[in-house]
Amino acid sequence: MIIKPQPKQEKFLKSKADIVIYGGSAGGGKTYALLLEPLFHTDKSCFNAVIFRKNLTQVKSAGGLWDTANEIYPQLGAEPKIGSLEFEFKSGAKIKFGYLDLEKDIYKWQGSQIPLIMFDELTHFSKKQFFYMLSRNRTTCDGIKPYVRATTNPDSSSWVRELLDWWIGDDGLPIPERDGVIRWFVNVNDTLYFDDTKEALQKRFKNTIPKSLTFISATLQDNKILMEADPNYLANLMALPKVERERLLGGNWNIQESSGAYYKRSYFEIVEKDELPTPKKIVRAWDFAWTEKTENNDPDYLVGLKGFIDVRGYIYVTDMIRDRLSPAKVERTFVNTTKQDGKEVIQRIPLDPSAGKKVVDDFKKLIRGYPLKIEKPIKDKETRTLPASKLAEDGFIKIIRADWNGVFLDELENFPIGNHDDIVDCLSDLVDELTSNKKKVKRKIVTPKV
Repeated sequence: MIIKPQPKQEKFLKSKADIVIYGGSAGGGKTYALLLEPLFHTDKSCFNAVIFRKNLTQVKSAGGLWDTANEIYPQLGAEPKIGSLEFEFKSGAKIKFGYLDLEKDIYKWQGSQIPLIMFDELTHFSKKQFFYMLSRNRTTCDGIKPYVRATTNPDSSSWVRELLDWWIGDDGLPIPERDGVIRWFVNVNDTLYFDDTKEALQKRFKNTIPKSLTFISATLQDNKILMEADPNYLANLMALPKVERERLLGGNWNIQESSGAYYKRSYFEIVEKDELPTPKKIVRAWDFAWTEKTENNDPDYLVGLKGFIDVRGYIYVTDMIRDRLSPAKVERTFVNTTKQDGKEVIQRIPLDPSAGKKVVDDFKKLIRGYPLKIEKPIKDKETRTLPASKLAEDGFIKIIRADWNGVFLDELENFPIGNHDDIVDCLSDLVDELTSNKKKVKRKIVTPKV
């Protein structure tokens, strides 16, 4: 087996800067390059390195950091130790996988001496975590100078954007002629000062030790192996809504979520009731809230969106219930609406903190004989709504003309900066249920016997 970097990865691996950040679009081969970096020193028994992800799930996820490392390190004689999440080489050198989920997790590393510290997806870490871990970047291992390597995708709201400002143009894209150019910085009272040379900074700030930093951009086109192995990956990135597409495909550091980032009013054609085609599958998706409106609060809404998909794949939203009610009234509304919808309509409810297991069990009893689907939604609302957002942008979601159209469109267009996102959550679940395959629906629909 030949382990060899691609040209842009090689540029990253050859840099002599104290800190190198390798970033840009998804699929650029960043993580693989990061895993190759420690191999320069694994012949030394005194060497150790730590690769950080934000949490343990990201380290151990299928096809993630640990799995990829298992494709590389054992080929070079390293022994994986799943209990301690590390690889030990024949020389005694170690590469450990760690995480910094909470801000206070940095203190677990007090007293550590780590010659090479690596961060996979730097924007997931706080500025405090990064600079604290620099204080652990030290070694007595002969012939090795302590250094840091990191990978990242663009995030305009992250502190990393400011750190890389010199390498990023006004358009948010990396400046080609500055790619890999080394600059120097000092951190004085939590303020970063940069200059072209180490000496210039030492002259301005006495008794400081400047560090060198560079940024190397990565694009999907730089990863020719992935492009050849999975040609559909480019299509997947191109299918993302605009904000995510500009970040993960375009590598844009300025693009921000704003009004209309995921949905625009123009995406939704309004149709008359007599224009509706024959339904192929009908669903009502619910998002529960349990607090009545008063003069002193602004609680979430109970929302129930009903819609169907036709044989061509077009989705029609045909009804919306939206109110702020007490728990008893929420229950009555759910039961009455289910019975009015009839047994041909699948009722989809979330299994989340607002509708726990007991509530779900009670609802199952109350609508016995009616089809019920229960799903635990993913927590990240923006990721959750991406499929619906893309279908809407492509004109595949239509709404029936009704008095709720304005409220529906206002909330969608204001997501994620609006005050409420209950309709967004409902639409996400409605689309997910309508577009799921038949086998999945049959397997998970619960229809209790009378």
